[in-house]
Amino acid sequence: MFFKKFKSFIAIFIVATFIMPQSVFAYSKYIVAGGENIGLQINNDGIIIAGFYKVGETYPGHDANLTKGDTIIKANDSDVKTIDDFITSIKNSDGNSLKLVYLRNNKEETTTLNLINDNGVIKTGLYVKDMVSGIGTLTFIDPNTKLYGALGHEVIESTSGTMLDVKDGKIYNSEVTGIEKSTRGEPGAKSADTNANDIYGTIKENTISGIFGNYTKGINQEKLYEVAEYKDIKTGDAKIITVLEASEKKEYNINILKVNNDENSNKNILFKVTDEELIKKTGGIVQGMSGSPIIQGDKIIGAVTNVVVNNPTKGYGILITSMLEEAEN
Repeated sequence: MFFKKFKSFIAIFIVATFIMPQSVFAYSKYIVAGGENIGLQINNDGIIIAGFYKVGETYPGHDANLTKGDTIIKANDSDVKTIDDFITSIKNSDGNSLKLVYLRNNKEETTTLNLINDNGVIKTGLYVKDMVSGIGTLTFIDPNTKLYGALGHEVIESTSGTMLDVKDGKIYNSEVTGIEKSTRGEPGAKSADTNANDIYGTIKENTISGIFGNYTKGINQEKLYEVAEYKDIKTGDAKIITVLEASEKKEYNINILKVNNDENSNKNILFKVTDEELIKKTGGIVQGMSGSPIIQGDKIIGAVTNVVVNNPTKGYGILITSMLEEAEN
């Protein structure tokens, strides 16, 4: 009798073991390393308040207790996803006020915004945005899933510091036209020409680990890099791949100083630029390099995310596994 009960217990234990939920990621072991300069456009889900202006003697936005970074999602019970939606709500209003629903710290709030008729023009006192565009660097393409990752950090609306909530977006062709060098205390930047009609892919996510979506162009799989696990990463020599002129990708030498596996950070890899050509052209890390893949040996280990402002020859990178896991979410 005991033996039968024991067998039953073993069977239940084995079954329970196999049906326990696990976090299993399906990204490929070998992926395409990016390095290409890209243009990007993210359309926000709702309109972001970027600032205020005075109408007559009042500030209607301040009077409505609105602040920079609030995201308007409804006006007079109509959904607001774009600036055009907001304009339509104003046209359909009584011309005196709008009842608004907005998000602040991911919490819905309501208020009433007074409208001011200024010589026949209805004014709100609000500067708003529904879209952000810019440039950055492609990090990887998974040749099996066709998912890509770029930047290694979030895209924010610059005047309010608000992270965009993606309604839709795209990445597209971009060619570097110049470099403003970084100096101590002043990060430099790439400048570029973009062609928004030459689309590389869609944007589905904007997270602290980067932007992610589906890559829609052809994928060159001549050179694939093995995905490095955290335990594979060592201090010492490595390279970054980036573009400093037109669309020419090149490798530049760096030295990895420290590594950590903090899953809530995009500053897992501290490195120093050792490549004299890169330092001569850029002063170190510049804006627009975010997303440049970091290679150690034949493995892709991460992507550039931040510059150390007081010493732009130093920068931070995110672990490639963090980006790949986020791309699948």
